[in-house]
Amino acid sequence: MAALTIQTTLCTGLNVGFAAASAGGDTFINDGKTILHIKNTDTVSHTVTADRLQLSSTGRDDNETCTVPAAGERIMGPFPTNRFNSSAGAVSLTYDAVVGVTIAAIKLGTTL
Repeated sequence: MAALTIQTTLCTGLNVGFAAASAGGDTFINDGKTILHIKNTDTVSHTVTADRLQLSSTGRDDNETCTVPAAGERIMGPFPTNRFNSSAGAVSLTYDAVVGVTIAAIKLGTTL
């Protein structure tokens, strides 16, 4: 499992850097204002799953999933800290496959 580096938006713009999705999953430190930008260059769709650690309001233990279409992109999140954060303050991600999948964790920055 790899730890994703959080990138912060700027008024002047952010040149987003993407990391290859790790076969064993990834984590990122979550403040509740971080989103994921996921790209898939493969010829088939792939699913990203964020592990929900706390039960939903309906009492279900539903993880959040995002299907990224072939040659597509998706934005996922934000992730409420009370439902997704581990004791280390991180969200855990898994993938159905990692071929062609890259990911970036992006936090909204402050304004000037």
